[in-house]
Amino acid sequence: MNRDFSLLPSGCRVLCAVSGGADSMCLLHWLCSQGDLQVIAAHYEHGLRGEESLRDAAFVEDFCKENGIPCVVEHGDAGAYARKKHLGIEEAARELRYAFLERTADEHCCDRIATAHNADDQTETVLLNLCRGAGLSGLCGIPPKRGRIVRPLLQTTRREIEDYLLANALSHIEDSSNRDESFRRNRLRHRVLPILRELNPRLSETLARSTALLREDAEYLESQSEAFLQEHFNGDSLPLWELLTLHRAISSRVLRHVCPQMLEQKHVEAALAFCAGEGLGYLDLPGLRLRREQGRLYISVDNVRLLPERAVRAGESLELPEIGLRLRIDQVVYQGEVYDLFKTFLFKCESICGTLYCTGRRPGDSFHPQGRNCGKSLHDLFREAGLTQQERERVPVFRDERGVLAVLGYPADERVRPHIGDAVLRVQIIKTGGRDGASD
Repeated sequence: MNRDFSLLPSGCRVLCAVSGGADSMCLLHWLCSQGDLQVIAAHYEHGLRGEESLRDAAFVEDFCKENGIPCVVEHGDAGAYARKKHLGIEEAARELRYAFLERTADEHCCDRIATAHNADDQTETVLLNLCRGAGLSGLCGIPPKRGRIVRPLLQTTRREIEDYLLANALSHIEDSSNRDESFRRNRLRHRVLPILRELNPRLSETLARSTALLREDAEYLESQSEAFLQEHFNGDSLPLWELLTLHRAISSRVLRHVCPQMLEQKHVEAALAFCAGEGLGYLDLPGLRLRREQGRLYISVDNVRLLPERAVRAGESLELPEIGLRLRIDQVVYQGEVYDLFKTFLFKCESICGTLYCTGRRPGDSFHPQGRNCGKSLHDLFREAGLTQQERERVPVFRDERGVLAVLGYPADERVRPHIGDAVLRVQIIKTGGRDGASD
């Protein structure tokens, strides 16, 4: 086994995941033999195999104690966690195990978390991914490094691991679940791989070379998509024409990067087809909405279309969390003050018909802004301002029972223009730390 110093730099502190099986005992012993590494063992007991599971934990603890290796053991209940989270047992156990490893690494200030995945594990993973129709990412298999998690044995076969254990007189324990063929990986390992190895006795070494080459290709495509995003992504949208001129291998990666939800291939294909359309359009995908407008693709994780209707009453403070604003409302006597229309509205109380409301826009909305000699529809005002569809949907509109009295960013309606000495409802608009606002 050759050490890759990019995975395990000299002097780093390593948390080694140890199950007690052949692979992890080989890894633990090899890490400790390096001399310049600080090694801590970590074992997670999933609570799935009764006495056998407790035996495994005791075996790891005893080995570490005999060899002076710091060891952390934690007991869990993967079955209960799976039921609570509606997960399969394997997925639940994996989530609990990795959460334990990350937490323990933090507590012990470890630079790396080493797991004992080997070349045979890589072979099984690639073949399973191939069977489910994975793309390039899936065919790259298990990465040698992800964050601080490293796999030093990924180029080492199971036969080489067994030879290492024999040469160093190391004992290990067998997990009986490895013989349970209700698990797909075990069926592949015991039924399919023996046949494939008849065709190619060095199957694991061959696939290890293939995954390394595929990983180089994947890294290049990722770098191209990241370069495109750095140049064209403004935080919430992408230019459609530039996106569509990309090779599909890159445009699909761009979409996966900007969409916060994990997209299946069918969703990526639907998104790319949507991008090729014309005019204003929407596409709802799991957990997010795409909007095609004015030559750009907008990505939003919320599906808020219009602001809800809220009553505006004197002496109250009204939150608009959807757009990060707060309304502070009071009744005062107008003395001729001049206010910034982006921050304050004055409504002559006598001219308000019924209750004043803050809402989103509605079809057919229009009003007569002070200082203009004609009425204007909100549609025309927003079009003239070049607002996108989403921006139009999030502009606060003030109205009473007769119609629109004000729109944020424009003077209030002539109907509520106050004169000196009039009682007015003063609405002050304050940015908050909400979705779109900054702190006060």
